[in-house]
Amino acid sequence: MSSIEKHSEIIDSAIARDEAARNPLVASWQRSRVLHELSPDKVNAPERITKQELNEAQEELGLLLNLSNTTLDQLYLAVGDVGCSVVLADKNGIAIARRGAESDDFTFNKWGLWTGAIWSEESEGTNGIGTCIVEKRPLTIHKDQHFHSKNTRLSCTAAPIFDHNANLMAVIDVSSCRADLTARFSQLISLAVVDTARRIETDHFSQSFPDAQIILAPEPYSTNMTSKLLKGTALLAVDRDDLIIGATRSARDFYGLTDVDLNGPLSLSILQGKTVDLARDYVLSESRIIQQSLAKSGGNISAAAREMGISRATLHRKLNKIRQHSG
Repeated sequence: MSSIEKHSEIIDSAIARDEAARNPLVASWQRSRVLHELSPDKVNAPERITKQELNEAQEELGLLLNLSNTTLDQLYLAVGDVGCSVVLADKNGIAIARRGAESDDFTFNKWGLWTGAIWSEESEGTNGIGTCIVEKRPLTIHKDQHFHSKNTRLSCTAAPIFDHNANLMAVIDVSSCRADLTARFSQLISLAVVDTARRIETDHFSQSFPDAQIILAPEPYSTNMTSKLLKGTALLAVDRDDLIIGATRSARDFYGLTDVDLNGPLSLSILQGKTVDLARDYVLSESRIIQQSLAKSGGNISAAAREMGISRATLHRKLNKIRQHSG
């Protein structure tokens, strides 16, 4: 029995034993075999889109590509010397950016780890990028865990990137075809990939709300560093009125927020369970503005009043009211 036939038999046997319910890998094999009607013995490299289609896919994620350039470079510096290729794929599994050593270009181009190649699960069966897109979690597909026997020399580690609306936006993948890649080193690669994905997410979230204050929410779930990496950073975007206008996927999970919550007025203070005294807060806010205006004018009452668009007498009354409230 050839290695291709043996690989196909292993997959079919696992599916026949109905292991999909308790084994995510077998569930992916089953999707590949039954849902997508793929065969493990496919020999062709991944399909590729046209140059125009690639340009369109890259333009759609222009902000992400700009933000991720430096971070992808840093990831490649960490893994490139051991023969790894770094790929950024969109939510459809299309590789839109990559990093790799020039000496390895021929090999990775042949394998299809190249811009324009389609690595969706629908097209390539179980693989790092495609299965990560379906399951929306970091994972490693190591060698013969791949569905297609032609990909069983690859070890692929992938992590999802979610946008500012908590929707899947892209996937980062680090792949190697080295036979001596150890499980321990694969684990280190996994941590580096997930960390890179989370940093890109944070940068993208901040850039999506350029005029908002970005608040770090309490650390959710666990103080374990690996757990934090997997779940992402819980960030809130808050406008000048203390209203929440955005939340990362982790923050949404932590606070139980939905799109409906974020589309309506939602106060940061109320969300955090703080006691809200609107009358007191109004006086404090007005006092803060007046003090800032006086500081800017060097204590000149008339200049401060003009700055705020009120009369000198009105400013005097407000100052007296603030003094009484403070007393």
